[in-house]
Amino acid sequence: MAQHNVLILGSGGREHALAWSLSRSPLPGKLYITPGNPGTAELGENVTITPAEGAPPGPDAWFEAVEAFLTEKEIGLTVVGPEQPLVDGITDYLEERGHKVFGPSKVAAQLEGSKTFAKWIMHKYRIPTAGSIEFSGEAVLDNLEKWLSTENQKWPVVIKADGLAAGKGVFISRSRPEALEHLGKIRNDAALLKAAGKVIVEEFMEGEEASVFAVTDGRNARLLISAQDHKRIGEGDTGLNTGGMGAYAPAPVIDDRMLKLVEDTILYPTLEAMQQEGHPYRGVLYLGLMITREGPKVVEYNCRFGDPECQVLLPALKSDLLELMLATVNHELDKSEVVMSDDHFCCVVLASGGYPEAYAKGKEITGISKVSDGAMVFHSGTRHEGGKLLTNGGRVLNVVASGSDLRSAIDNCYREVEKISFENAVYRRDIGAKGLRRLQ
Repeated sequence: MAQHNVLILGSGGREHALAWSLSRSPLPGKLYITPGNPGTAELGENVTITPAEGAPPGPDAWFEAVEAFLTEKEIGLTVVGPEQPLVDGITDYLEERGHKVFGPSKVAAQLEGSKTFAKWIMHKYRIPTAGSIEFSGEAVLDNLEKWLSTENQKWPVVIKADGLAAGKGVFISRSRPEALEHLGKIRNDAALLKAAGKVIVEEFMEGEEASVFAVTDGRNARLLISAQDHKRIGEGDTGLNTGGMGAYAPAPVIDDRMLKLVEDTILYPTLEAMQQEGHPYRGVLYLGLMITREGPKVVEYNCRFGDPECQVLLPALKSDLLELMLATVNHELDKSEVVMSDDHFCCVVLASGGYPEAYAKGKEITGISKVSDGAMVFHSGTRHEGGKLLTNGGRVLNVVASGSDLRSAIDNCYREVEKISFENAVYRRDIGAKGLRRLQ
């Protein structure tokens, strides 16, 4: 099979995991990552791609620079890590110029980029999800405030800003005063306010959250194992929301029967819906689910691998990731099979003290060389300076280990976490606890 030069877009733990998995394939020629991080630099070549001097502002100038790099380096496949370039339309831009991209089109990426679009799809095609009401127009927040003040309102409710908001656009409001406080946060945060041109209010769903991931060429799909993320900074799911403090896979709440139910009632109906709308979904589809008494329901769609879920999914993938991605972009996924490990995997995120609010950077990281060969450390917010590895972000490192069962995977992971240190490092000590309780 021909070798392929590959470009990965992104710089976090997800992109390090993608680079690790793709570098294990016999198919890549040269692996490039932009902008990458110190971890990806050990697997390929980190490159800086910037718009031409004097280029007008906006994503197209960067897309043009990426396209020029693809042509120069004869890149056979571009893998888009984060959601923003997908929502901005990078797949359409590059495919129109003859390049192969693993990631959905601009319209298909609206399943994540616009919560009102996702709800419209789910309601139109009767895909299980929470009931909802949409608010839009110039006085959207004022109208929402009036509605929330009606006497017959049932609590709690979930308030969601329509657009991308870096994980900060969803609020669970358990009372009218709390809902008004959440509206105040939206009004006083420029990024949230920009994302809240439309707002969805959902009924609160009772159950346990988990995620299912599928690779799809628009018609065929191949399921990966389930995973469960831990969004809150504090143990017991307390404190502020973050980008994710850890994950484990598979999630016991999604057994084989539940996975088949997700496939039949959510995954394939979603793919069929996007085909019917004339915008087939290709790439990886992230199904954020609530497992309720009535069955699985969609909390949200994401148009890319989760972070840190990607860091436990890819080590569990025994199939060749690049081969799978090429089958996806070439519409040949029906010829591919996915083989997943029987082991369990746990990821713990080491973060800078103060995250997700203000935190210091530039703290020296030590101990990574002591981590066992069987474990993995994926970089997220790090940089090299003066021959030292330093912290350079809120989420700094992702430590991943496996085991024959969930308990051993968790124990193995925390054993490796304790070998790594930097000033004011914080991490949750209860990653996977929900899964253990369910197994008891």
